[in-house]
Amino acid sequence: MPHPPHPPAPEPQAVPRPLALELRVHGVHGAAPEKLLDDPRTVRVTGDATAAVFRRTADAEAEAHPERYAGRPVVEAYCWSRLTSGNGSRALWLLLLPFMVVNLAHWARPAVPDGAPQPQAVRTYGLLVRILALSLTLLLIAAACEVALDLLAWQCAGSQPCTRSRWWLRFAEPGRWWGQPGRRLALAALVPAALTGLLWFLSNRTWSAYESQTPPAGQGTGAPGGGPAGTPALGRPGFWYGRRIVARLRAAHTAAGLLTVAAAVAVPVARRDAAAGAAVLESVGWALEALLVAGAAAVAWVVCRRGRTETRPDHRLDRAATTLLPGAALALLTAVLVYACWSRPGWTSSGRLPGDFAFGLLMLGQGCCIVALAAVARSLYRRAPDPATALRGLGGPAVAVLACALGGVMSGGVAGRFADWLGEEAPAEPPVLLSWQAAVLPPVLLALAFLAVFHAAGAARTRRRIAAGVAAEYAGSVPDGDRSRRIAGARTAAALTDSAPRFAAALSGITLLLGAGALAGAWLTGEVPGEAARGAHPLLEAAARAAQDAGSWLVGLGFLLFVTWGRRAYRDPAARRTVGVLWDVGTFWPRAAHPFAPPCYAERAVPDLTWRMTAWTGRTGGRLVISGHSQGSVLAAAAVWQLPPHVRHRVALLTYGSPLRRLYGRWFPAYFGSGPLLSLHRDVDCWRNLWRATDPIGGPAVPEAGRAVDRGPLPDPVAYGRTAEQPLPAPVLGHFDYQDDPAFSAERDALLARLSGPRPPADDRCGADDARPGAAAPGAGAGTGLPAPRLSRERAEPGDPPGTAG
Repeated sequence: MPHPPHPPAPEPQAVPRPLALELRVHGVHGAAPEKLLDDPRTVRVTGDATAAVFRRTADAEAEAHPERYAGRPVVEAYCWSRLTSGNGSRALWLLLLPFMVVNLAHWARPAVPDGAPQPQAVRTYGLLVRILALSLTLLLIAAACEVALDLLAWQCAGSQPCTRSRWWLRFAEPGRWWGQPGRRLALAALVPAALTGLLWFLSNRTWSAYESQTPPAGQGTGAPGGGPAGTPALGRPGFWYGRRIVARLRAAHTAAGLLTVAAAVAVPVARRDAAAGAAVLESVGWALEALLVAGAAAVAWVVCRRGRTETRPDHRLDRAATTLLPGAALALLTAVLVYACWSRPGWTSSGRLPGDFAFGLLMLGQGCCIVALAAVARSLYRRAPDPATALRGLGGPAVAVLACALGGVMSGGVAGRFADWLGEEAPAEPPVLLSWQAAVLPPVLLALAFLAVFHAAGAARTRRRIAAGVAAEYAGSVPDGDRSRRIAGARTAAALTDSAPRFAAALSGITLLLGAGALAGAWLTGEVPGEAARGAHPLLEAAARAAQDAGSWLVGLGFLLFVTWGRRAYRDPAARRTVGVLWDVGTFWPRAAHPFAPPCYAERAVPDLTWRMTAWTGRTGGRLVISGHSQGSVLAAAAVWQLPPHVRHRVALLTYGSPLRRLYGRWFPAYFGSGPLLSLHRDVDCWRNLWRATDPIGGPAVPEAGRAVDRGPLPDPVAYGRTAEQPLPAPVLGHFDYQDDPAFSAERDALLARLSGPRPPADDRCGADDARPGAAAPGAGAGTGLPAPRLSRERAEPGDPPGTAG
């Protein structure tokens, strides 16, 4: 009897692969979601009109139909350009440029030695930068007092020719109620007081709009004490949420501005009362001056007492400092204005208000702080020297010098142009020190011009040397002199970025020395440079007058160009994008030193990206590759650092045209130095970085593991001449259009294929074996894919000890 046939074995069902997501982040120039996604039909899946995540319309419901995405990823784009170049009012942020630059000095300190943290030195460094930042606020308000109180209310309003030619000043003519100097000063003091209030309002408003984004629970290390040893600074839970320090500094700088205005009014009025022998008014004046000194001490205490707390998101506020200090300063200013309005018959204004001493004292204090800052930075650098660090650890002091120079030029430009606007009939003269500062500008520009010519000559020689071997890099190409010179020129121009530290060193050193000479000249002579050199050698006298005249003209021209640029950026979206590029680089860092600096867009963008990656991987169980171009790669790396460890191990990172090491690693070594970048390489599932020799911004990302992470330099152009694949001449792409390079598709597809497959074990990370000495660089040929060798799970030592952010 035949046996019944066996039933057919059931076919094994394929295990569905997890959904894969590619999250793209654009760079400084911004990009529309249609361009990032290569599709004109896009939809916003989360976010608002300022920053949002977009998808192709066809992919809006991808999570509901994962079977449709077998072998291909869901692509998203995070668009953040409106954080820095949105409406026209942000062009006014140009006026806050010195504040932004001094805030950068806080982050440009050298790295703390591995295994031997120096918290006291780090705190001293941060303290000195905060004092410099406070001096810039005082300088701005003092410049406003110089214009409103000295030039207008004291000098112009005290002169009949000046008041008669201006109908809006006739109410302050001598003999009228407002004609007394004290009352004129009290009225004019409302201008710098209003400026101080405007800065407070902008700082408070931009905090609410940009930086008040709370991080997701369990972000970064997730440990209440800041995580285990080896946690990079950008991975700490509270790094992107500094509410407490910003609130404290905002209150202190607001109070300092109001106290500066009060002092500018109280000092000349009290001097008059003392000279007139008015006992009661003299006593009131002494009491008010004593209160001003007490207020200054309170401001200094608040600024010096506490720096940033990064070990946790600090939601607490110091109510006494944030509320009582500005309120008390405002009440004291009100009392001073009432005191100044008291009737003083027979008092007339003549000469200048005592502003020379105030400006000189500020300049001297800034110079002393910069010297001390350089000493602390050099001490830190000597404990952990790194040749890649800009200026051998003196990058922060050099940036601080630039911030002070910008503040001085802007202050002098405002005062000088206002004095010119008053006209010849008004005997209004700005402080002598401002004329000496303007006279310093031509020698500084001449020195920079000489340095530029020197580097240009060297670049020409380098270009000729490179051009001789360009054609040999493309197999089978026929040499073309013009083509070789064009490619060599692009490479040479890109290499000039590495010369930026030399320019910064020359600019800061010359500015510091000449600034000290200007201060000494102003205090010793009490006259403008041209008059001080009268009777000296004819060449010296002519040089002094030429420097004074040229400096005044250059300061005025620079100030007018500055205002014109800001006005154009207000009206022209293209110019606004240019201003936005400046803020993309300068406002990446939180406001740790100056609360009136433009807002930190990364305190909105990094939590956005962290929330998106954490929520999506937790909801779908899928895996994710985040790809960033230029500044977008910095945001992507910062967001990956903030991910919980279990999410970070399921994320791959693709960067291209990235300034992570070339710019950020050199100028901000404590946060993007070798240790933090190697730690990032170990933590993510896989990291690949593309770069070109023609790119002036991007470069290799990780020095010691460069073969494991970096693929480059990529050929640019992709073809030397006409080929079957490139029948038309290929362009030199430089910093842009990495997506058009075949290597980009190869690396992205390899990352996504790795992520779409079964999750590799924790000790199986891509790229580690390529870091062995003598290993071949991956990606030498397009489409080779990514290896998946083993990688040590050992963590790097900390680049910045917890709780010592300065």
